Amino acid sequence: MSYHESHSTGPLSNATVSFGGWMTPLDRFPNSSPPAANHHEIIPKEVKIKAGGTVNFIIAGFHNINIYDDGKQPGEINTSLTIPVTAPPPALMLINDPDRRIYRGLDPSTLITRERVEVVHFPNPGTYLVICGVLNHFNDGMFGFVKVLP
Repeated sequence: MSYHESHSTGPLSNATVSFGGWMTPLDRFPNSSPPAANHHEIIPKEVKIKAGGTVNFIIAGFHNINIYDDGKQPGEINTSLTIPVTAPPPALMLINDPDRRIYRGLDPSTLITRERVEVVHFPNPGTYLVICGVLNHFNDGMFGFVKVLP
């Protein structure tokens, strides 16, 4: 059996995380995404997978995934390091702390739709910090963890 076959199937080979969510009642037709109607939370706060597995981040709303290496804690994020989004509204800032960052998702300001899925592979055991890189979302507690088992 190859490495990929032995580590990418079966229990704990993947997990799904909701990264934001639209609150109800809400009528988004024909194409409305009002920011105040989004629940800025990562659910569940912690998922477990096996080393070599993946996490499917289902993103709803204006969010930016940042994943940090094993052991980094929310209090260690340098929120003074920011960059503006590349498209309007320019007043929104994204966290740009590269220390032990292993993945940074798409700039949400350049996307046509607010919904997408980003799938991230975790080859090594550890506990990885996942945050929303939108500064005010992170400051409001939008973070969680991926626990990768051997």
